Amino acid sequence: MTIFQTERLLLRTLDSCDRASLCETLQDGAAMYAYEHAFSDEEVDEWLARQTERYARDGFGLWAVIRREDGAFLGQCGLTMQSIGTRRVPEIGYLLARRYWHNGYATEAALGCREYAFHGLGLQEVYCIIRENNHASRRVAVRLGMQPVGSVIKHYYGMQMPHIVYCVRADK
Repeated sequence: MTIFQTERLLLRTLDSCDRASLCETLQDGAAMYAYEHAFSDEEVDEWLARQTERYARDGFGLWAVIRREDGAFLGQCGLTMQSIGTRRVPEIGYLLARRYWHNGYATEAALGCREYAFHGLGLQEVYCIIRENNHASRRVAVRLGMQPVGSVIKHYYGMQMPHIVYCVRADK
């Protein structure tokens, strides 16, 4: 199901037919540097199932990013509910296959998600929670009009990972 379109992109729900395309990114250690590991087959299946659960529970999740001109699967971008301390907040997340980096696709998809969050879902603010060393994603957050509003430590795979919390409000 199509969620929205931008000038060059279409964002739609992920389904089981997207598994091989997801593997290109999720099983690429270089693309997954912020996670510190490439995903196993089982982790890819869990990731895909989690999006389906989010669609049913929240009405949104990570969506497939498709290039309109040729139908290429570029990666994923969307909205997910994330924890910051005791709060649950809507986060814009983006993760593209490396061969599509540095073309403005992440920014374009994320801007579309920001507009969908504000105008389609009526949310008043959205966040990005980005690992400190992920400078490319931090630049995308700034392009979305976001400002740093705090930091959190995420515990993942036995590691403590400092993250910067960015936010933009609908009235800004």
